[in-house]
Amino acid sequence: MVLKKVLSCCFSIVLMVFLLLACKKTIKTDAHDFTNDLIHETSPYLLQHAHNPVNWRAWNENVLEEAKNANKLILLSIGYSSCHWCHVMEEETFEDTEVAKLMNESFISIKVDREERPDIDQVYQTAAQLQGQNGGWPLNAITLPNGKPLYLGTYHTKEQWIQVLSNVNKQFSEDPQKAAEYADRLAAGIEETNVFTPSSEFEKLTEDALESGIDNWKENWDLALGGDKGQQKFPVPNSLDFLLDYAVLTNNQEVVSHVENTLNRMANGGIYDHLGGGFFRYSTDPKWKVPHFEKMLYDNAQLIGLYSKAYKVFKEPLYKDVVFETIAFLNREMKNTEGGYYAALDADSEGEEGKFYTWKKLELEAVLGDDFTLFSKYYNIEKSNVWENESYILYKDGSDETFVKDQEISLTELTRYKKKWNEILMKARNIRVRPNTDDKVLTSWNALLISGFVEAYTAFGEEEFLNQAIAVYDFIRDKSYDTDRLKHSYKVGSKRKEGFLEDYAFLTKAAIELYKVSLNASYLDFANSLTEKTQEGFLDANSSLFRFNETENLISNIIKTHDGDIPSPNSVMANNLFQLGHINYNVSYAKQSKTMLTTLLPYVTEYSSSYANWSHLLLKVSHPFYEIAVVGEEAQSKIADLQNKHIPNTLIVGSPQESELPLFEDRFVDGETYIYVCQDRVCKLPVTTVEAALGQLKNF
Repeated sequence: MVLKKVLSCCFSIVLMVFLLLACKKTIKTDAHDFTNDLIHETSPYLLQHAHNPVNWRAWNENVLEEAKNANKLILLSIGYSSCHWCHVMEEETFEDTEVAKLMNESFISIKVDREERPDIDQVYQTAAQLQGQNGGWPLNAITLPNGKPLYLGTYHTKEQWIQVLSNVNKQFSEDPQKAAEYADRLAAGIEETNVFTPSSEFEKLTEDALESGIDNWKENWDLALGGDKGQQKFPVPNSLDFLLDYAVLTNNQEVVSHVENTLNRMANGGIYDHLGGGFFRYSTDPKWKVPHFEKMLYDNAQLIGLYSKAYKVFKEPLYKDVVFETIAFLNREMKNTEGGYYAALDADSEGEEGKFYTWKKLELEAVLGDDFTLFSKYYNIEKSNVWENESYILYKDGSDETFVKDQEISLTELTRYKKKWNEILMKARNIRVRPNTDDKVLTSWNALLISGFVEAYTAFGEEEFLNQAIAVYDFIRDKSYDTDRLKHSYKVGSKRKEGFLEDYAFLTKAAIELYKVSLNASYLDFANSLTEKTQEGFLDANSSLFRFNETENLISNIIKTHDGDIPSPNSVMANNLFQLGHINYNVSYAKQSKTMLTTLLPYVTEYSSSYANWSHLLLKVSHPFYEIAVVGEEAQSKIADLQNKHIPNTLIVGSPQESELPLFEDRFVDGETYIYVCQDRVCKLPVTTVEAALGQLKNF
């Protein structure tokens, strides 16, 4: 009994010492030498800088006013949480007390998350390009107190940054008039890039104009390795989406082959996560082998839709695998508990890019055992392919059909092996330190995902994909739509209230897509409502295009027209207006869509690769465009059958009941389901089968 009391006492003392040590360790770990105003933000990128010695502030009117009152230069640094070189510059420069002293004494320093404020980023990226730079992130701008830029640059070493700060501050102090004149000229240049003269020369919207743009683009195609030529390869989903529609519509086998080759190269390359699903941001080499390892929602959302559409055309099992695996990845790693999807996963873990995703040969041999030999042949684990730190990136050289033939095994056996390898390696990978997650939920990117889910639903008929699309839509309506206004960024506790053109444009498109597959008119009503709000809040009367911001509180108006890794919100709006013009028989919307396209036509024909979503609209305008209206009790099943096929330049809509929409009016008959194939409001006689409707379409 005495021994028991002694042991109990000893245990209590040991436990108390352990807890004291644990508390002491926690205090030490959580203590920070510096804390700035960013500690009050919710953006993961801004919070990453909250303990820098730099007196960072978030962008707001009070800080801008403070700069004016103090007559201090503004140091504006723009980045995002998964940006590798943003991390590097922070560690080398912004965490340095010598640098911080100089910045704090002479500048008002502002940090901006470009994903929260794409409008600010757009202004200063344009300024960088006007100075002859490529732009990129981190983007560091030194501006006058009024926000007009004097200096712009991307990554700097500590020494370079100190030199830049000293030089610019010296020039401003010694000759403020000269600095103001230069900044005025640069600001005027930014404004000029956002000026467009509207055109209504619709006769120029021809097949020849479309072909001219594609011919200019073809010169830059990499017919061997896929994509466009270059030392780096970026997936550009809207470009391939347009080319796929064009190739099928015109039966152009050269374009078909280029698109198919690109899709195969991307899906087989290291840019695709063969274990966990989903695509990395881009390839740092021309062979799609070595990725930059960040994973973004916006490109994975679009690639789900692209590979789903491509499956309809090619019936390639690889494309189905890509879609299902990418959706599984998003649901597993990028979905929040409320139903929205996060913005990004970092490229780095434990301070090393790609460490979470790459493998040492010894690791693979240890966990795979006898399977390693076949695995190494399938994923190219050989000395000539070793990457940094003696690690390997998994990628494939060709099709599974070719591999099984070479290895004298069956496709069934390979599928069984791959399932086994995946389970073993995912178990091993999941105990590693994970990359950080940027847990903002962006309205525009989630809207892209809705469209991706809808396309997947039409391709594969999985009801769950439609349910997921609806769930994301409901999330946006609940969390990011208030008093008839959209918010761009959602996170619990966030102060962000602004919404941008891309939020309205992309969500309008998503609502139209949901309407077309569900036949639920409430989605169409919301698309119409959003369009009206976009017209009221964003339309630039001088150009016929739409401003990026609803309010004009930056140094320049922004009219974004360039289609890049994300289609421009103006091209999406132009396509939305085209569709709504056909659904609602709205002549005004149809004309506005054409006016926007004609205004941009010189860019579309000269730089088609950068205006692919505009080219998509030109395809619809310059070639015959059809409406297929299905009316009757079996409308849902017949619509699904039609949408399961890839039919470019065709609007497929339906109603299971009486409807006042022009496409359905006076066409409902009890007990019957009729399909109407129309062009420019001229319709063939109604038919009752999908096969008959497709025959009418072919011989219209």
